[in-house]
Amino acid sequence: MFKKRIVVKVGTNVMTNRNNRIVGPILKNLVRQIAYLYERDIITILVSSGSAIAGKEVLGRSDEENPSVRRQIYSSVGQPRMMRHYYTMFHDYGMRCAQVLATKRDFAPGKYRQNMINCYEGLLKEGIIPIANEDDAVSLSMSMFTDNDELASLVADLVNADTMIMLTDIDGLYTGHPKHDSSKLLNEVKVHENVEKYVQESEKGEGEGRGGMESKLRIAKETACKNIPTYIANGKDEDIILDILNGKKVGTKFSV
Repeated sequence: MFKKRIVVKVGTNVMTNRNNRIVGPILKNLVRQIAYLYERDIITILVSSGSAIAGKEVLGRSDEENPSVRRQIYSSVGQPRMMRHYYTMFHDYGMRCAQVLATKRDFAPGKYRQNMINCYEGLLKEGIIPIANEDDAVSLSMSMFTDNDELASLVADLVNADTMIMLTDIDGLYTGHPKHDSSKLLNEVKVHENVEKYVQESEKGEGEGRGGMESKLRIAKETACKNIPTYIANGKDEDIILDILNGKKVGTKFSV
């Protein structure tokens, strides 16, 4: 029986390079850390982005004009490609993994939620690493997650996780733009603290990047309020998951 359960969400910016290609060594390093914890009776539920990028690697440019349908196409093709990566890497450590696709509807109270609980509990009991992602092929606008950060939070609550870690391509939450010398990394944030102002200041004029950190901050606070300590940290650091669980001052921790 595993002593702890953790949820690790890895974003697209962590696992891709500047050319929007999946970086194999990053995934291997992630799996290595999960395997290390597994041997110490800590099991990980992995929430993984990357399926759309993986689909683009296979298909190249799509002629589909509808962006929603184009996303469905890329994700549908990319999902098995991502799972092949993970299956091979976990197999090298003598471990098994499984794909769990879901829409927001599946977390609503009732039979769908109970079915999700049964699925996760069954996998965890067997020592199988669940790899969660949105079911992009069938999800509609009303049943879509805001992003995989939201999915990770819902999964963490569903499985009564001890910790949730959101891996991104920056070291955590800063008091200003991460590239400015005057900005400082916040190692710990209490949910009642008004740190949203830092996101607004640091992301001003950054375009699409603004929503990403705003979402992470909101989700981190919501998850911490459920008594699940939550971290935002740099997934490209070699031992980031292990460092967090060993109590090192890395990333930004959110707690009540």
